[in-house]
Amino acid sequence: MLRPEKMCRVSVTGSKRVMGQAIEAVHDLDMLHVTEYDGSWDGFEPGDPVKGADSASDQLVTVRSLQSILDVDEEDAGPTRLVTDDALEEDLEEIRTQVNELDDRRDDIRDDLRDVEERISTMEPFVTLGIDLDLLRDYESLAVAVGEGDADEVKIALADSDVDTFEVRSEDDVVAVFAQTDESTLQDTLVGATFSGLEIPDGDGDPTEYLEELQHQKQKLESKLGTVEDELDDLRLDYAGFLLAAEEKLSIEVQKAEAPLTFATTENAFIAEGWIPNERYSEFESAVEADVSEAVDIEKLEIAEYDEGHVHSREEVEHEGGNGGVEEDEEATITEAGDTSQEAVADGGLVTMDNDQPPVIQDNPGVVRPFEDLVEVVNRPKYSEFDPTVVFFLTFPAFYGFMIGDLGYGLLYFLAGYFLYSNVESDVLKSLGGVAMWAGGFTALFGVLYGEFFGLHQLGEIVWGGNPPIHKGLQPVYGDYAIAWLTISLLAGMLHLAIGWTFDFVKNLGHGLWDAVTESGSWLLMLFGLWAWVFSGANGAAPNFLYTAEEGIFAGHPFALGFAGLPAINLFTIPGLGAPFSAWLILFFAGLVLLALADPIEVVEFLNVFVNVLSYTRLAAVLLAKAGMAFVVNLLFFGVYVVETGHGAEWHFGINHSPAHMLAEGTYHGHEVTEVMFGGLMHSGIAGVVGGLLVLVLGHVLVLVLGVTSAGLQGVRLEYVEFFGKFFEGGGKAYSPFGYERNYTTDD
Repeated sequence: MLRPEKMCRVSVTGSKRVMGQAIEAVHDLDMLHVTEYDGSWDGFEPGDPVKGADSASDQLVTVRSLQSILDVDEEDAGPTRLVTDDALEEDLEEIRTQVNELDDRRDDIRDDLRDVEERISTMEPFVTLGIDLDLLRDYESLAVAVGEGDADEVKIALADSDVDTFEVRSEDDVVAVFAQTDESTLQDTLVGATFSGLEIPDGDGDPTEYLEELQHQKQKLESKLGTVEDELDDLRLDYAGFLLAAEEKLSIEVQKAEAPLTFATTENAFIAEGWIPNERYSEFESAVEADVSEAVDIEKLEIAEYDEGHVHSREEVEHEGGNGGVEEDEEATITEAGDTSQEAVADGGLVTMDNDQPPVIQDNPGVVRPFEDLVEVVNRPKYSEFDPTVVFFLTFPAFYGFMIGDLGYGLLYFLAGYFLYSNVESDVLKSLGGVAMWAGGFTALFGVLYGEFFGLHQLGEIVWGGNPPIHKGLQPVYGDYAIAWLTISLLAGMLHLAIGWTFDFVKNLGHGLWDAVTESGSWLLMLFGLWAWVFSGANGAAPNFLYTAEEGIFAGHPFALGFAGLPAINLFTIPGLGAPFSAWLILFFAGLVLLALADPIEVVEFLNVFVNVLSYTRLAAVLLAKAGMAFVVNLLFFGVYVVETGHGAEWHFGINHSPAHMLAEGTYHGHEVTEVMFGGLMHSGIAGVVGGLLVLVLGHVLVLVLGVTSAGLQGVRLEYVEFFGKFFEGGGKAYSPFGYERNYTTDD
């Protein structure tokens, strides 16, 4: 789970006369992630596409164009089918002719429709103005301007100009200006006014008649367009299945035909290299040799180790002899190729086609896989580094559930996630649905432990007899829990970060023990040294609840684990400061020195061991914030009365009785009811109930949504920024085997 599947590099070497058979065999297995030949070997050139590749590519372009025109999608596929070459030649041309003819007609109608709509848009202001079109043009001594603007400003501009005689007609915002001057003078005069000129359309008489005629033309064009689109839709229903199958067949043909472009070839032989899962090598070898029984040799070149991918440190493979059925006249050429490409070099590695890194197949169980997409938001793990997905799976839902902790909200999150997982096609959304289901499950689990259902405490009375095992710490009587969660958040942060730096330590062991100790072990020493000092009191600077027996949360209520802080172990008093020096700080400064030896620049970030852990206190902060929001929503509707106990004040919602009634009663389970925090809309008449229900529903919806944007984002931030940043770089290459998963065709 923490490492990807182990990959091995293999070569397929053979005579060119069986290259086609070899391509077919490898393609059918859908297993080999092909390495592209980089042209570095003397005497070898990249291969040429198989004959017919250009024709298949052209047909594929045609098919995809037709799919685009007809708006074909996978739901239109129908049953799988066998697509023959004759069908591609004949049926495809017939479909292309029909579709292109209708598409051209549709384009022409759309062009005409756009033209008519523009003319309608142009005519509408003149209809508003209500002046015949022939009265707006062709005067010898009169200039006319029509536009949209402010008639009063136009009149002022004309009055202040050299134009002596003019008339302004307006209707709504459409203005017509008649002036005894020339066109250019009138235009210059109107520049200073709010006026946007319009071109006077051709035609005579009432513009309303022209508009009605244009609208009639538009209706006819829309009818024609609808008819053409219906005909195209009929063609989509008739030919969608064929087009999807044809695309799949042609994609496979093009994929096979262009495969030699990645091979190293001579006049008589070829070499193909690539990566396959190591555990499937025997299957690959036997299947290819069974399909291509002569003139081909399958060889495992190397097994990639998890060590930054350096060739010299990959596992060596003992190469077997034999020519794999190669005929004598071809063996010399193939042996020459093998000597050139796979000769042993000084460091024990191999000269290969390209120094490419192994592709990554993440090896996670099915329940963990939805979290892979969240990891890929940062980047795909490299082959040489740990895959953080499983840790993400173990920690993020727990963080989320701890912060929200409510059975009602948890069930809604789970159902929303299940809907996404079951009903959407997008792989990313499916993964988000899976993540939401796990987050919802943990939210519900913590909700049961907290005894809360939509912020109400009745669940605790039903399940736990009124005393749930843990509390959120919002109420005064359970205030110690709020302090407890702060401390537990710090401990969770220390553990989370320690795991990250431990992963980094193991990864750096590939470079040597010294590198691992200085680059990663230094941070672990600083982390534990500094926080052991804090939990011993930090010379009195740490909060009392972290280390004193009287107030320590682990010494008594609520978690009686008997822990009352670490011993200070003060060694001496620091001269000049008068402060004691704790033995725990030796670990911290030892780590700091090791870090400086590894990379002096990183020393400036030494406080990360402190601030990164403090960042995890957001877990407790969000817990209290969400609890407070849910409490306020319920407070407004049900009301709350306060009961004084020996440990502090308890808050109770007025569900069965109004808070005012409980205050009048005076006691609740033997404890005095001291005050009413709020009477509750539920107990203030019909109008209050109606308004209160609206507040109740909308309020809980708001808390539900903000749970995603607060608990969700804060939890993800802790993973991405604090945890991933300690060891994870990403940049891995996806495993993309040479092959095709058939969905619409059959080759039988």
